[in-house]
Amino acid sequence: MAEGDPGTDQRQNEEIEAMAAIYGDEWCVVDDCAKIFCIRVNDTAKNPKWTLCLQVLLPNEYPSTAPPIYQLNAPWLRGQERMDLSNSLEEIYIQNIGESILYQWVEKVREFLIQKSQMAEPETEELPPIDHGIPITDRRSTFQAHLAPVVCLQQVKMVLSKLYENKKIANATHNIYAYRIYCEDKQTFLQDCEDDGETAAGGRLLHLMEILNVRNVLVIVSRWYGGILIGPDRFKHINNCARNILLEKNYITLPEESSKAVGKNKKVKKDKKRSEH
Repeated sequence: MAEGDPGTDQRQNEEIEAMAAIYGDEWCVVDDCAKIFCIRVNDTAKNPKWTLCLQVLLPNEYPSTAPPIYQLNAPWLRGQERMDLSNSLEEIYIQNIGESILYQWVEKVREFLIQKSQMAEPETEELPPIDHGIPITDRRSTFQAHLAPVVCLQQVKMVLSKLYENKKIANATHNIYAYRIYCEDKQTFLQDCEDDGETAAGGRLLHLMEILNVRNVLVIVSRWYGGILIGPDRFKHINNCARNILLEKNYITLPEESSKAVGKNKKVKKDKKRSEH
């Protein structure tokens, strides 16, 4: 290799010493004369799941007017991932022309690995218990509700996938559903619905759940069409199925029960007053 500018050589040597001090055994000298180095980068210090070797060659013009020549070595790194990481490193150079950038490159690679690790291992949620309501049949059409407690969208998807494993439910003419999840941190509801071909049925079901003020629950109503049109009664049956299973699983209480409780309390108070006299 031809001799470089003394000032550039000094800057390179200072950077090499700093990298060796910072990264210790992770920093490896491949060819000292050719100024080729390699550093092993992990996503975490303990129990790393993703590792990548960044090899760099420092040309005479670095860092003044040229970037390091680099290779990214990992058997799993290919395609769009390799391109994205390369673009990130080159962007760092462009934003810092004339500066020493090896440390920034290494930490950008580490950030990339950490993000990959987090994406590869999303938090897993348990499949909530699923209950099935008593079917309602009218003119050969059958309606049946299913209910599951949910606290996140992942659980909603898990419940729906589990239900569709049942061929009878999967083959229903419509599987209408709605869910409401209360977000404590934002003090708001995360909610949505699906008609599954039964126009406006999902919105009506969600509206019912809003009126009943239920939370953290997913309700699905399956309808098997029997060949006879039943008109608006289908919406009545969908909502009745949903209300019945919400009542059965104690998400709501009957108005009559509340009235009886209030009436009983009034009677106790009246009897108490009579005994005082």
